[in-house]
Amino acid sequence: MKVVVIGCTHAGTAAIANTAKLYPEAQITVYERNDNISFLSCGIALYVGGVVKDPQGLFYSSPEQLAELGVNTNMRHEVTSIDTDTKTLTVRNLVTGEQFDDTYDKLIVTTGSWPIIPKVEGIDLNNILLCKNFNHSNTIIEKAKQAKRITVVGAGYIGVELVEAFQMNGKEVTLIDSVDRILNKYLDPEFTEPVQQSLADKGIKLALEETVTSFEGIDGKVTKVITTKGEHEADLVILCIGFRPNTELLKGQVDMLPNGAIVVNSYMETSKKDVFAAGDSCAIHYNPTGKNSYLPLATNAVRMGTLVARNLVQPTTRYLGTQGTSGIKIYENNIAATGLTELVAKDEGLEVESVTMTDHYRPEFMPTFDSVTLKVVFEKTTRRIVGAQLMSEVDLTQSINTISVCIQNNMTVDELGFIDFFFQPHYNKPWNFLNTAGLQALQPITLTEKEMANV
Repeated sequence: MKVVVIGCTHAGTAAIANTAKLYPEAQITVYERNDNISFLSCGIALYVGGVVKDPQGLFYSSPEQLAELGVNTNMRHEVTSIDTDTKTLTVRNLVTGEQFDDTYDKLIVTTGSWPIIPKVEGIDLNNILLCKNFNHSNTIIEKAKQAKRITVVGAGYIGVELVEAFQMNGKEVTLIDSVDRILNKYLDPEFTEPVQQSLADKGIKLALEETVTSFEGIDGKVTKVITTKGEHEADLVILCIGFRPNTELLKGQVDMLPNGAIVVNSYMETSKKDVFAAGDSCAIHYNPTGKNSYLPLATNAVRMGTLVARNLVQPTTRYLGTQGTSGIKIYENNIAATGLTELVAKDEGLEVESVTMTDHYRPEFMPTFDSVTLKVVFEKTTRRIVGAQLMSEVDLTQSINTISVCIQNNMTVDELGFIDFFFQPHYNKPWNFLNTAGLQALQPITLTEKEMANV
């Protein structure tokens, strides 16, 4: 069996390693256009901020490790075309310029995503950078050394983590986003407001509800960001607007979402026989809505890559879908979320209610007993949990993983109130705060007059 893999980051590495172990007789060829593989891009802000000193720790595999598994890894090789009818592809060696053809029995497409780049005047000026791969991170670090004023465009996870890192390195920092709140896809206002306040308290300028219209520069180097509401001086600009799937190679050959994300079934198969896909190039089954969605997360990628290998010969292990569970630490706040926020749920047309509670996470007789705020979002009629958010100065983020399992298994908010959790004063109260949220959401018992008479 001849297996060709295109792209080798999270999903690709997982698919390759597991394919090699499950099918030792397979001939596995990898084409990767970069000069490195398996880079953990979620660690870029930690690397930029100096928390991670040795960037090699952000790589979890290498061509040498894959070679030990019998894999032929071709670095700096770009696949320029694929014909899924004839099972052939054309490859260009980016070092020598040589072009050649190859064939496959099974094709695994893990081409990932690429940052969205706005088409505005001045976008080609120097010191306007992307933030996606290892080379980007090195360039950011090098350019930031000379920069005094740094502007980050995009207030998602990467953007927020970067402004924190730059501020801690003594830079004048501006964060721009076209919407009115940071992290608006992940958190409701009661969570974003305190985080925004903490950023402002540190001197970070928040330019929200502003859309970048152009960049200005001197001698080919950016000096100013122009928005719909004004202008911001900048020596360095980092674009963190979002990502789009890198799937042009298969356009018109397999089913895709309107944004180009490849649609796969529960076994990672595309609509074309023997063509599999995983990771940021794919749509995922989003359990809170039951729809195909685009959520480029490393956790989704490694699961999907592993499943590709298990289902390569025959459907074996089904994909359980995802809740888009994620977490972030900004200054003193430990934050995690899963599923839909209340606002996003309503935008999706769901009729939802929510319960929000703040309590000490362990008994008050303990030396410390920090507070935790938890919000659970649930459907009004079915009471099915569709999302949750948590924030605390003590790290309680793993509790969101528990609610992720609840969503995956269609549990109700009422059941959350009575789930069995252990009690130990070092860690929690007799009623775990997850229980407390569920109990708070319980509907009152209504009795008839006859039933009341018997009480």
